[in-house]
Formats: sequence, C-alpha cells, structure tokens
Amino acid sequence: MEKAAKPNKKHPIFIDKQKYEVESATLTGEQLRSLPSPPIGDDRDLYREVPGGEDELIEPKQVVKIENGMHFFTVPKTINPGDRKSVV
Repeated sequence: MEKAAKPNKKHPIFIDKQKYEVESATLTGEQLRSLPSPPIGDDRDLYREVPGGEDELIEPKQVVKIENGMHFFTVPKTINPGDRKSVV
C-alpha cells in the first residue's frame, strides 16, 4: 500500500518584518532576495538576525537552511553619515 504524498510544509520567515511562506528547506540568498515584490535591489545587503549574536550577511550564492520564524533584514550597502534618507 502506497503512502499518500505529504503536502509540502510551509515555513514562515520574515524579511523586513514582512511574512513569507516558503516550502523549500533551503534557499539561496538570491532566492530570498527575490521573495519581496519588487525584489531586494543590489544597493542593499541582506542579513539574517542572530539572537544574542552577530547578525549574518547573506551572500547571493549562499545556501541558507530555512527554519520556522527566521528573520532577515536589509540595509543600504553604503551608508552616508549625515544623510538621514539612507537610514532604514
């Protein structure tokens, strides 16, 4: 007797406080950057929040193991001190 195929489990993750449901157990930085609409531009860096530690810069080709409730955030690649428009 064959087992019924399990529906793909969705993992809730957050990018800039926006919730996304992803089915894959791993995603590249490039795939993460493409989730928002419009996608995250090349002028911004993507970081994974690390509670109690140093946040991790996610490179485009880097593979990230997805866990429920992961939080990511973006920041400008270059911050111009004194220019309040470049602050997130």
